[in-house]
Amino acid sequence: MNATAGPRKVAVITGASRGLGATLAGFLAGPGRDLVLVARGSDVLERTARSLRALGGGVTTVVGDVADAATRRDSARAVESLGRLDLLVNNASELGPSPRRGLLELPLGEMERVYRVNVVAALAFVQALVGPLERSRGTVVNISSDAALGGYPGWGGYGASKAALDLVSLTLAHELSDRGIAVVAVDPGDLRTEMHQRAYPTEDISDRPLPDVTLPFWGWLLAQAPERITGRRFRAQAESWEAGA
Repeated sequence: MNATAGPRKVAVITGASRGLGATLAGFLAGPGRDLVLVARGSDVLERTARSLRALGGGVTTVVGDVADAATRRDSARAVESLGRLDLLVNNASELGPSPRRGLLELPLGEMERVYRVNVVAALAFVQALVGPLERSRGTVVNISSDAALGGYPGWGGYGASKAALDLVSLTLAHELSDRGIAVVAVDPGDLRTEMHQRAYPTEDISDRPLPDVTLPFWGWLLAQAPERITGRRFRAQAESWEAGA
């Protein structure tokens, strides 16, 4: 994606005020690209947006919970005002209770909340934005986790939601291929973020890398032809990546 030539590119990133979302927004920000950043915390989101506007691109903020229909409507209106959508990153995630609990101790209301944010809201954003994605032949990136595959004790609710998101991603890739929309799932790997710290509230996680360790992956992914990556699940911290056949 060339930020300086052709029409302005537009990206929507949820969970964009800090952590991986803010890092990816910073990677994409600049002349020739407009960003729509979605997050719950208005103060942190506005600080992030101000720093990105200084790079020369347009930044629109949407303050709200991705699980709320009003937030999705506001995001769709922002995209409509910009006239296109090239990239949707469903990054917002709900961890569940902290400290983490085993499945037998996990309140079912918490489990429902995790699924509403991590699975239902991600699908709802695609439903709300499928029109502009199709017109621009855009790409959807759903942020997954190694917990989707690991069956780690204490990670059951979160991991199950990410496993469901992986299947939603693959199914959408099949269903949307004839509309020119690519869909991928990305496991960013362990990162030093606020959410990861909440998962380990009494531990030092300074040995985990910061989210910018994933930037080489994003540079590679966004340079690929969408039809070569759709339906794939990638690990951002893998030693190498390869596009589909």
